[in-house]
Amino acid sequence: MHVEPNVLALSFKVTILGSSGAVPAYGRHPSAQYVEIQNRHFLIDCGEAAQMQMMRYQVNFHRISHIFITHLHGDHYLGLMGLIFTMQLQHRTGPLHIYSHDGLDDNLTVQFRHSRFMPTYDIHFHRLKPGVSEMIYEDDVLTVHTVPLIHAIACSGFVFREKPKPRRIDKNVLPPNLAIKQLTDLKAGLDVVDDEGRVLYRNQDLTLPPRHSRSYAYCSDTGFTDSFIPYIRDVDLLYNEATFMVDEESKARETLHCTARDAAGIAKAAGARRLLLGHFSARYKDLDPLLQEARDVFPETELATEGETYVIPE
Repeated sequence: MHVEPNVLALSFKVTILGSSGAVPAYGRHPSAQYVEIQNRHFLIDCGEAAQMQMMRYQVNFHRISHIFITHLHGDHYLGLMGLIFTMQLQHRTGPLHIYSHDGLDDNLTVQFRHSRFMPTYDIHFHRLKPGVSEMIYEDDVLTVHTVPLIHAIACSGFVFREKPKPRRIDKNVLPPNLAIKQLTDLKAGLDVVDDEGRVLYRNQDLTLPPRHSRSYAYCSDTGFTDSFIPYIRDVDLLYNEATFMVDEESKARETLHCTARDAAGIAKAAGARRLLLGHFSARYKDLDPLLQEARDVFPETELATEGETYVIPE
């Protein structure tokens, strides 16, 4: 599941920049992840030191065009101003889209005003709707939807899903001299026909099934609930917070966070293929007990390890 040295343009990969909870601890940093999908570049959350982590792990943050902020607790966005400032110093020209609940644009505007700093590149703010799921991004290959989470303030997770892919032409059986339109029709699932509409070749005889459309869900922070499971059903990879272990369940319920066992239960109920645990409390230096607690319920669980890149194969 970890990254290979050479990743094709059709890659779908997640790099962990920060996996700590409210504060940095034991070399772990606040929440941030870099997501690359078919040469599209996204940042999810931007905790303190996110840009330093990107530099450390050789992530080119100038390629990032969209930043998704789950909520306005500081450990999820306090690195954003520094990143915007560095982008300006390094002469960014392309637009930057930032998605957040109400208030982040005001927060940044106050900092711009009092520091007498104004980016010369365009920043577009997109306000998220609390408590609902909505599509906030779409292009020709993927969509991003919000996931309504349960937390002390408005908080949304995000689901990235590739759109259905075209059928693949089987070159081993492909007749010679087909026209470009006929090849296009084959990829679209159509039969090859002549000018009178008579079927020359059936699609199923010349094509292979489309490659798997991949998906990734990011759910942090949230109390334990099954209310958002329909929005993340059958994802290939689920990142779910695991702030506490089950012996701190009462603390988790009080603060609207999850235990490692909660995260595993959510992954199992959603039919996820793999689970990444993250947002670890500073009380845990050794994370192996959290991993084992989750694996007892959902064996396909890993720790979100900073600096690791997780690839979702087709």
